[in-house]
Amino acid sequence: EGGTLYQLGDGRWYQVRERRTRDGGIVGVRTDVTELKSSEERIRHLANHDALTGLPNRRLLENRMEWAFILSRRNRTQVGALVVDLDNFKMINDREGHRVGDEVLRAVAARLRSCVREADMVARHGGDEFVVLVPELHDAQDAVRVAEKIIAGIAAPILVEERQYRVGASIGI
Repeated sequence: EGGTLYQLGDGRWYQVRERRTRDGGIVGVRTDVTELKSSEERIRHLANHDALTGLPNRRLLENRMEWAFILSRRNRTQVGALVVDLDNFKMINDREGHRVGDEVLRAVAARLRSCVREADMVARHGGDEFVVLVPELHDAQDAVRVAEKIIAGIAAPILVEERQYRVGASIGI
């Protein structure tokens, strides 16, 4: 008795199990497991991503950092790790409440993603702290340019509920 998973072109998943009968025939059962696969994917996503921003979390960041260091040794390149701490966020969160603070964090997360290459990773490290992993750098100045781009990208006002909020960023490389 075995089972094989198949995905159809429309995205549905099926598990097919077969069993031989005594007379040499085969009985097959096809079960729609689309919901189960979807639930598994949601659980896998939640285990590796921040629930508020959707960004990778520490666990996934650590895994990707290990790979980035392995590749950098092989390719003789450098890896940049930029720790981004938001300036003035605590004041917004304390004064305006967590609902507004959460919206500001979501906006910052989107801006961070827009400031980096597709191969780079932006992760939420906790609270108002993010880490940007920049693999395949040829020199340290490349990381400085990324930091400058992030500072400029975050500097524009963030609109939440028709009010503008400003946060800055302190970045350690």
